[in-house]
Amino acid sequence: MKKLFILALLVLVSVSIFAVTQHLTILHVNDTHGHAWQFASGDQEIGGFAAVSTIVDAVREEVAACGGDVLVLHAGDYNTGVPESDQLDAVPDIVAMNMIGFDAVTLGNHEFDFERSILDAQIELLNCTVVSANTVDEEGNCIVTPYVIYEFADGLKVAVLGLTTEETAILEPIYLDGAHFENAVETTNKYLPELKEEADVVVALTHLGYLVGRDDPKTTSDELAEDVDGLDVIVDGHSHTVFEEAPVINDTVIVQAGEWNKYVGRLDLTIVDGAVVDHEWQLIKVADVEQDPKVLAGMDYFYALGGEKLNTVVGKTDIHLDGERADVRSKATNLANMIADSMTWKTGADIAVVNGGGIRASINTGDITYREVLTVLPFGNTVYVLQLNGEEIMELIDFMVSIEPGKGGYPQIAGLTFTYENSEVKDVKVNGTPIVMDKVYRVATNNYMALGGDGYVVFTKGDKGYDTGFMLDKVLADYVASLGTIKDYSAEQRYNRK
Repeated sequence: MKKLFILALLVLVSVSIFAVTQHLTILHVNDTHGHAWQFASGDQEIGGFAAVSTIVDAVREEVAACGGDVLVLHAGDYNTGVPESDQLDAVPDIVAMNMIGFDAVTLGNHEFDFERSILDAQIELLNCTVVSANTVDEEGNCIVTPYVIYEFADGLKVAVLGLTTEETAILEPIYLDGAHFENAVETTNKYLPELKEEADVVVALTHLGYLVGRDDPKTTSDELAEDVDGLDVIVDGHSHTVFEEAPVINDTVIVQAGEWNKYVGRLDLTIVDGAVVDHEWQLIKVADVEQDPKVLAGMDYFYALGGEKLNTVVGKTDIHLDGERADVRSKATNLANMIADSMTWKTGADIAVVNGGGIRASINTGDITYREVLTVLPFGNTVYVLQLNGEEIMELIDFMVSIEPGKGGYPQIAGLTFTYENSEVKDVKVNGTPIVMDKVYRVATNNYMALGGDGYVVFTKGDKGYDTGFMLDKVLADYVASLGTIKDYSAEQRYNRK
């Protein structure tokens, strides 16, 4: 009996002696949205891929000295947000990611902002793997790689599975070309057995967003963690979340790194015999960081090139498009109507409302450059979409008619018509049909107004909306391009005050 006990003890000691301990560091960013360059925030210079490169190089050197492994991941939405990048179809951002050596990128909803040929070119240019297991074509085939397995020199195998928010079909419907987005939980459960078979660590690289609650049909990263057993890590994006601590749900660590290259997330995992046993996570603020001169030189070149591209002609008008301050704050004009129409055109919303004070210039006859569009809409606003029922829209109308002509909040609208006479709102119609009080309508506005700007507090009641991330200036430019030469545009008053 004593001999058996000693033998068992020796076996336990030998197992503990020969246990394999490995270390993996995941560096991650998300929702960089064209912020390839540093920008001022208060008295600091923050962000920029050249500064991110410095951080990544330092961490790689540190981890290598300790015998660990490093993955560098982007959780989607590198597109849309900075004119100099937008004009170059995010080529500056992609070149920077290549120079830094990103390992994988997942598809964000804004990767579908443009024609499929642009996305295809971006994927071709990226030197890393683009992953999304639930983005499929009409036949159900993945349009990019569903997952990738990384095997390191020390034998550690890491699977990275890509997932894209299902609400992309709502947010970016124009250029999907038959692509759709399968349920993220069902997709993960489909692939997870083979991933667990092939890899020690399973990472979901997701653009889902971290949101509490199940009132929305889209899957969020917290729901994914709760509903799927066996994921080690979710590296997430979409909600631009800045965590103080990385939440752990159902033994799955969830991380996100805010937005715009303001932060680099660092997740350090300790792995014993192929199982994650410990983790540490921190956000590294990208502020006043020395910039990698090689990456900076490339970004400087693209910034100048993108600036020149702002002179690109996006359309032509044979008529004067009226954006004069006195006019857009007191009545409908052809340009104000065009801006509101562009918002419904881009989003498929039933109604659009934009404040006259956000329109800052007219466009004269002749070629229209992107720079002129930015002069008309200089505030960098994004398009926000809310869901309001008929009663809430009546409340919105009651506020709109209270705004005296001449004020910045004076509403310019699309899809909605009504008459205001003798202190009474009459003949309310949505796209020509009488409003229904219990029907839910999609209403587009700008992010300033959605947050209650110019007194539009009705937009802030409840959690019924989302920021599409579409830059309003880019939406107008695209709409102008779709019109060709503008020979006429209605300046009709879409609501009448009598």
